[in-house]
Amino acid sequence: MKRIITTFLALTAAFCAVIQAQTAQETKAWTGECYAVRQQTYTPSFEIDGSDAEIHNIILMIGDGMGSGAVNAAMYANGGSLTMTNLRTMGYVRTQSANNTTTDSAASGTAYATGVKTNNGYIGVAPDLSELENLPEKLSELGYACGILSTDDLHGATPAAFFAHQGARGEYDAIWEDLPESQLTFASAGTISRFNSLGFRVRDAIEARFKVISAPDDTAAIRKSKRLLYLPETVATKDRGDYLPNTTRMAIEYLSARSEKGFFLMVEGARIDKQEHANDCSGMIWETLDFDKAVEEAIRFAEKDGHTLVIISADHETGAVTLTQTTPDDGFVRTVFASKGHSPMMVPLFAYGPRSREFSGVQENSDVSNKIYSLLK
Repeated sequence: MKRIITTFLALTAAFCAVIQAQTAQETKAWTGECYAVRQQTYTPSFEIDGSDAEIHNIILMIGDGMGSGAVNAAMYANGGSLTMTNLRTMGYVRTQSANNTTTDSAASGTAYATGVKTNNGYIGVAPDLSELENLPEKLSELGYACGILSTDDLHGATPAAFFAHQGARGEYDAIWEDLPESQLTFASAGTISRFNSLGFRVRDAIEARFKVISAPDDTAAIRKSKRLLYLPETVATKDRGDYLPNTTRMAIEYLSARSEKGFFLMVEGARIDKQEHANDCSGMIWETLDFDKAVEEAIRFAEKDGHTLVIISADHETGAVTLTQTTPDDGFVRTVFASKGHSPMMVPLFAYGPRSREFSGVQENSDVSNKIYSLLK
């Protein structure tokens, strides 16, 4: 009897320890604090914002994992302003996938690319695995030049959603094999070493459709090419310099010269999410500020062009980030991460240019895609 009682007490203690461990894991929060070096921001004149001017170009900018917490942290770390928060039109985006209230980048990227909700892990295909037509495929038929740009690898979920059709986001080689059949005029992401690791057959097929370069100063090749694939040496955090804003400008110039009708460009700041998964406050802010530099390039072009709509949002929120203390004058921010994964929270959306008001309020990520196609159609 004594042995039975001892065993029962041991099992009870073990059970309580498991419950305590689970409770601690569920309630644990990771606190981070940092100082940021302030960068300039841009405020447009708003003369064209919300007007009924004809739209020739749309630039969709996606901050991977960039929820309100990341935006607020970067804004206060930057003295209280970002180019994106200087804009007047704002809304929110619901990001749930077809099979989960918490989406991954593949499902949300597909919703932005195709206007259709799909399952987590799916790239450019519906829940029944049938292929979905993406924006470059739809818009190229109308005469638009289309491009994508990311600080992830080209096979990353968000850029891949705009050209590939695969039932698993991890099928990297199969995603690359879809590139030659895409309707992209311009693509850039990391890295040239990944491209060189592909099989000869895939590389030959890609090079038959795209001029492949690894340096942005190869001006002769860029000028002569009809389709361009720019793969830098690295897109790693802080090692890439101003790759994202500079290549945003490069993509705008390239696409503008390839179609009289206009262009569609998707720009992704992919590594905000990666820093949030690591609960790295400093890295999250650095990546969000880097993304905001690319936003500035897009807004400056839209202001000058008069017929360009810029939409800035995110595929999902990561880290359940909140702020507990800020000192904008010093660039000091203290954040709390409640998670190391994605969350189902809505993400902010900012818009600037003709018809920007159509993106205010609360909408689905798939709605954003369908509105883009409707405006350009």
